Amino acid sequence: MFVVSKLFWMAAQPLSLAFLFVAVALLALIFHGRKTAMSALVASLLILFLTLYTTLGSYALQGLEARFPRPSGDPEALTCMIVLGGAFETEVTTQRGGIEFNQAAERFIEALRLAERFPQSKIFVSGGDGSLSGRYEGDAVASERFFATFGVAPERLIGEPASRTTFENVENSGSLLEQRGLRNCLLITSAFHMPRSIGLFRKAGIDVVPWPVDFRTSGIVTPALDFTQPTLNAQQMATAVREGIGLAAYYVLGRTSALYPAP
Repeated sequence: MFVVSKLFWMAAQPLSLAFLFVAVALLALIFHGRKTAMSALVASLLILFLTLYTTLGSYALQGLEARFPRPSGDPEALTCMIVLGGAFETEVTTQRGGIEFNQAAERFIEALRLAERFPQSKIFVSGGDGSLSGRYEGDAVASERFFATFGVAPERLIGEPASRTTFENVENSGSLLEQRGLRNCLLITSAFHMPRSIGLFRKAGIDVVPWPVDFRTSGIVTPALDFTQPTLNAQQMATAVREGIGLAAYYVLGRTSALYPAP
């Protein structure tokens, strides 16, 4: 299923889909299907325009981020937190060592902040190598260097380095959390990723407290044309589409009980 999902996303992401429609148009022209070719070309241009030159991706992502609002303040007490992987540039760290973050770095920055404020809390990091090659270290491994750099005692860390997907994050975490008697942990992940994550944890019967971070929209985005930042628009659209596909797929497969989990 992991490989299938990776291959499916290669084709389903917006820019790849636009290219596929161009390929369909060329094939249709070769076989004298001009009407089909024109329809495919129009579809390709429409996808490109909406992806590159509108705020629709950010608008959709904003809706996902708003599903589980940011808490107004820190908890009064904290015994454990779960940090979902996906924040390290593991291809780089595997070769060069060190600590290299991507856009989701706030997952671990927030975990470090909370760890310093609540020095008795445990930090459970779930994240392995999510690449098709399987040649890289995961976030659970890289995070050991990160927390050690800031003086967090290694006995406070619990690593789960086998997970490649969000579903595996949850599937592999349950028994480890139970063995250590950890319950009602904060769940730290990107805000747009929280609905799908919460749906999986609920289905698995693991009680967690949503703690969204890594917000990527202002919260006041409206649908509009935007010719100023096509690269960012494409990235936002791809993230929103991928999360939407993930929500739908997990619901259809019975891995979540709700299509769009809510508080």
